[in-house]
Amino acid sequence: MKKRVAVLVLFTLFCCSEHKIQNVKLSGPIFGTGFNIQYYSENNSNYQKQIDSLFNVVNQSLSTYIKDSDISKLNRNEISKIDHHFKNVFKASKVIYRQTEGVFDPTIGNVVNAWNFGAENNKFLTDSTTIDSLMKHVGFNRVGLVDHEIKKSKETYLEFNAIAKGYGIDVIADFLESKGIKNYIVDIGGDLRVSGSNFESKKGWTVGIDDPNFDGTQSFSKVVVLKDEALATSGTYRKFKIDEKGNRYAHIINTKTGYPTKTNVLSVSVIAADCITADGYATAFQAMGVENVKTFLNSHIELKAYFIYEDENKTLQTLTLNDFPE
Repeated sequence: MKKRVAVLVLFTLFCCSEHKIQNVKLSGPIFGTGFNIQYYSENNSNYQKQIDSLFNVVNQSLSTYIKDSDISKLNRNEISKIDHHFKNVFKASKVIYRQTEGVFDPTIGNVVNAWNFGAENNKFLTDSTTIDSLMKHVGFNRVGLVDHEIKKSKETYLEFNAIAKGYGIDVIADFLESKGIKNYIVDIGGDLRVSGSNFESKKGWTVGIDDPNFDGTQSFSKVVVLKDEALATSGTYRKFKIDEKGNRYAHIINTKTGYPTKTNVLSVSVIAADCITADGYATAFQAMGVENVKTFLNSHIELKAYFIYEDENKTLQTLTLNDFPE
């Protein structure tokens, strides 16, 4: 589950008479959450219809929550050809899959469903025999892409829910840039991409990262200013299982065992050049844990990370890596 990140900006009308620049805000529901978009336009252009259309196209390609989407049809082996959105997400997922040595694996989807964390609840019995059977078909290395056609076994189930929201954000950001808009923030459910400046504050875009409050209240662990970059957060504190010993297991499934990840990490925020990258690595870093991510980021200076976790005494700790902004 992606943790909500509060965007600390004022979505109010702003007009600079000297340059006749208007502050446009758009919002609405999407991807099971909501979006807030703010940008500065010289002609006050409202692109709500075009943005809604782009959202619908991405959803129809990649959402396992839509029965007649391309990915749902592909998983039922009704089609094999996919569109360019699917292709873009597939290729980005392959990169993260290889870089994380399989920790990030989109073929884990049916196992996620078995644990009732996915789009298809109660699809399987959650017992060791079922999990072992489903794990036989997990392995993104066994899925190929030739031109616009997916090559996979009939039993393989693909799910890009851990990365598709970030891609959707990038699609909208790229659209705004194609219209000559250089100063914007695109926020979907707290994951976001920004460019340029917030003219009201005369600096980059100020965003807050939530504290991991189990009671549903909201407070901020950190407030940062971003410019020309993307941020995504993955959290475990709102969606987890607890065993009879009180151990908390994340909704993120271990791609090697097929079982929920036992973790002391409550949230991971990642800053990257685009949101599809930040989104995918935020999920992967949850499963990898703090120490493994420290090692990983030594050779991936293009990524910045911020952890909130519990130490052995159940005390909240934070850790910034690769110059995540203070």
